[in-house]
Amino acid sequence: MANRGLGTALAAVGAAQLLKIPMHAWRTGEWRLGKVVGSGGMPSSHSSGVTALAAYTAVKYGVKTPEFAIAGMLGIIVMYDAMNIRRHAGEIAIQVNDLDADVERLAGHHPGIYHKRREEKLKESLGHQPGEVLAGAILGAAVGVLGAMTVRAR
Repeated sequence: MANRGLGTALAAVGAAQLLKIPMHAWRTGEWRLGKVVGSGGMPSSHSSGVTALAAYTAVKYGVKTPEFAIAGMLGIIVMYDAMNIRRHAGEIAIQVNDLDADVERLAGHHPGIYHKRREEKLKESLGHQPGEVLAGAILGAAVGVLGAMTVRAR
């Protein structure tokens, strides 16, 4: 890849996505290959990618450069979003998905035209718990440093 920093970040995202399969199996006993393309779960691939980019940039260019400032700030925003905004959206989706069943249970039947039943549930696994973000960041830092060091070795 012509842009080694981008390639390193994408490698970290790929590694995190692949790790979601055994991590999910360890936690639930269920092997789900679909985890490789889904959002949410352990470890955070978003955190892994942005941390890999920041680590790569820090090693290659130094921490006092505009490149590192951009990568670092991007990482902070993405990880904050994953732990807060996206996670809370997922928690709200769980409550909304339960709403149909609650309304029907309370009414004793489907309440008719004033309560439209959704055909599909909202996606609930959107964001990350802090531990999932931390695990992604640790993985990303390792991949980023390795990516930068292999460039220097050539």
